[in-house]
Amino acid sequence: MSDEENITTSKGPDRPLMATKHFLSIDDFSTADISALLDLGDHYAALNRRTVKRADVLTGRTLVNLFFENSTRTQASFEIAGMRLGADVLNLPVATSSTVKGETLIDTAKTLDAMQPDFLVVRHSAARAPHEIAAHVSCAVLNAGDGANEHPTQGLLDALAMRRAFGRLEGLTVAICGDIRHSRVAGSNYRLLTKMGADVRFVGPEHLMPASGPLADAPQFADMREGLSGADVVMMLRIQIERMEETAGSMVMATKEKYFADWGLTADKLAWAKPEAKVMHPGPMNRGVEIDGALADDPDRSLVLTQVEMGVAARMAVLHALGTG
Repeated sequence: MSDEENITTSKGPDRPLMATKHFLSIDDFSTADISALLDLGDHYAALNRRTVKRADVLTGRTLVNLFFENSTRTQASFEIAGMRLGADVLNLPVATSSTVKGETLIDTAKTLDAMQPDFLVVRHSAARAPHEIAAHVSCAVLNAGDGANEHPTQGLLDALAMRRAFGRLEGLTVAICGDIRHSRVAGSNYRLLTKMGADVRFVGPEHLMPASGPLADAPQFADMREGLSGADVVMMLRIQIERMEETAGSMVMATKEKYFADWGLTADKLAWAKPEAKVMHPGPMNRGVEIDGALADDPDRSLVLTQVEMGVAARMAVLHALGTG
């Protein structure tokens, strides 16, 4: 059997022992769980670079994407991940779903659950909406982003991209910059990376820093030079206009040139970090607002496309672990 045949027909390494049937929060998983998922993500990253990208781990299973917020990367990567594992995948058009006609979120979830899917992937603007759904259905629920709370598979894929770039997570210094207060990506990255031994700091204007909750415990820097000093990774975040009050969002965007001058990442500012520092961005990017486009495209410094690639691999790992438990 060739190496390619072996990897595409294999069930992968020993599955992680998951303490829960759902994937809702990084807080639910131990360092051993996360390490095992990252190892499995490495396995699927290798498979995804083969000509035949198929591992029939979930043949006969059904995955439903239930996205109440628009998404390109997350929804597409869950769809591809499910299909590459052999599952049947349905993207539910929420704009024409029963919730628009007045049905409650829980009733919609119960209705879908009665059709016996195996996985329900939920993105919603309300914090903990996937947790509420998980309490009322029998299938596995995966959190694809809940308000400004968490985005756990994003945290996993970002960690996978970092570990592949540096060979480790422990001891890395990661500066997450921009709109931390409204970012679910910051929430999941902080939880996962600190759990795995990395040092995480937040950098940005004071009004975009977390004022309470677990993220408020992280070191905060209102000076970009100081915040980037000694960083191995600089992760830029977009301004979450949709989660701000209208007047605040309009004020920020009206001064986006100044924001870029003060807080946008450029090659000159990246020089304040370590010489080998990598640049990350979960997307979508606003070039010329939070990051210089040339830097985002720099193959020697940027991990932006690696993050997209690892999104499929990490979500395959999570689906595999949940589906073979």
